[in-house]
Amino acid sequence: MASVPSLASTLQQQLADALTAALPDAGTADPLLRRSDRADFQANGILALAKKLKGNPRELAGQVTAALPAGELIKDIEVSGPGFLNITLADKAIVETLAARAADPEGRLGVPVAADAGTTVIDYAQPNVAKEMHVGHLRSAVIGDAMVKILEFTGEDVVRRHHIGDWGTQFGMLIQYLIEHPGALKHEGDAADGEAAMSTLNRVYKESRVLFDSDEEFKARSRDRVVALQAGDPETLELWQGFVDESKIYFYSVFDKLDMEVRDPDIVGESGYNDMLEETCRILEETGVAVRSEGALCVFFDDVKGPDGNKVPLIVKKTNGGYGYAATDLSAIRNRVQDLKADTLLYVVDARQSLHFKMVFETARRAGWLGDGVKAVQLAFGTVLGKDGKPFKTREGETVRLEDLLDEAVERATAVVREKAEKVGLSEEEIVENGRYVGVGAVKYADLSTSAVRDYKFDLDQMVSLNGDTSVYLQYAYARIRSILRKAGDAVPAAHPELALAPAERALGLHLDQFGEVLSEVASGYEPHKLAAYLYQLASHLTTFYDQCQVLSPDNAPEVVENRLFLVELTARTLHQGMALLGIRTPERL
Repeated sequence: MASVPSLASTLQQQLADALTAALPDAGTADPLLRRSDRADFQANGILALAKKLKGNPRELAGQVTAALPAGELIKDIEVSGPGFLNITLADKAIVETLAARAADPEGRLGVPVAADAGTTVIDYAQPNVAKEMHVGHLRSAVIGDAMVKILEFTGEDVVRRHHIGDWGTQFGMLIQYLIEHPGALKHEGDAADGEAAMSTLNRVYKESRVLFDSDEEFKARSRDRVVALQAGDPETLELWQGFVDESKIYFYSVFDKLDMEVRDPDIVGESGYNDMLEETCRILEETGVAVRSEGALCVFFDDVKGPDGNKVPLIVKKTNGGYGYAATDLSAIRNRVQDLKADTLLYVVDARQSLHFKMVFETARRAGWLGDGVKAVQLAFGTVLGKDGKPFKTREGETVRLEDLLDEAVERATAVVREKAEKVGLSEEEIVENGRYVGVGAVKYADLSTSAVRDYKFDLDQMVSLNGDTSVYLQYAYARIRSILRKAGDAVPAAHPELALAPAERALGLHLDQFGEVLSEVASGYEPHKLAAYLYQLASHLTTFYDQCQVLSPDNAPEVVENRLFLVELTARTLHQGMALLGIRTPERL
């Protein structure tokens, strides 16, 4: 594995070794290295050591500086203020490190694979059978997909799980209607047409609901059908499977529009744990984790109370013998830990469900299903808001359909692409394809560039803007580099460590070198917005570089042209890889 240590990590180690050598009484000490406006890096750790050792911080800083090894990493080091170290790296060290990243034979840009990687089960993109996906499903799908890609890239063994809503009382109504109206699920047109599938499901749901609400005898038959479903009656299960299959056709069409891969084996809905529910409840009751309260099986918590001051329980089994969501979620934990051997359970779920998952996780810990070495984390996300700052709705006050939102984003983006198409020479086919990539990328990036737990405003005008912190800005930065590389003629990208770097070249190079460290931080904290921020800063450094350093100028010496082509090509590769990890395409021409 061709991992390349970052300049910061190499410098950190040299400073730590120098601290130990110069100040043996200090023990293991952290140099507290960070980026600086006054130099490339600043080390602030000596101040704390001086207090601990009762020494003069500037004198201690001088001793540490003297203990640093002679080499080609550091160009200049200055003791500043009350003992800060301002450190400037050598241009040669920057270019050589970037060259090592570019030469990584595995194409990973020198990003290491975590040595202590384990198995993470990610629960995300959880639509409901026989129901349309709406804007509320967007964040779970987009954030979850990005985290799958990021964790896999950093070495984690990832198991995807789409915990779809495919079980419960509404299916008694739907199945009974289907029995009494054979062929109701058939739709006209292509059998794999997602729009047609959803149209059919909508019609069946509405017609069955009208009958359920108006016909007491049908309502009674529907409730009996729920019992038959839960008991595993073959005819009932076959009809239930028809609803699931028809819904999957629709789900896949929406996920395809989102440019997301969802695989059939990864869809394990509520029904997948049905056979475990009774055993889950039995174990909880026998171990005393759950107790009977007013006929229901409940788990109580000292710190979860209602407005009246009474404890609010997690209901695992209802008074009527039915199972709550908790029973299914707890059974899923048992399966994921015991059968899938997960070290980490990551739930990409709306922040409004935080209390539910807090109680579920605590119950699983009490039962021993979440033992030492296994962690459960809710990657909670906020709400998608309209421009008015209120939950995003249609003008009629309805929840926005996810397909409609994506279609409009692609339409707007295609118009933006078309404006530039003639200048670039794009064909109609390329305009349509790029319009899709830009539109879907705009939606994803707006979501991912916001800290997940925060709400964000859905503003398509801003999302497809060529300026500002948008995916379109990043995609155009990538396409611009590809254009330069096509125009380079016989000149080829090549690193020249012997050359002095201009300030904009240094800033771009140092930022490129941080890619692996940023990915490590994003993966460990489940914070994809930090990757989005890194990529935006990278594109901003690139813009400054363009303004200050001409790449293909005839006034440049051949080695300067080659070195600048090397820098922009590595920038393009980093943008491409980073955007891919967010699930966003980077067209070659825009």
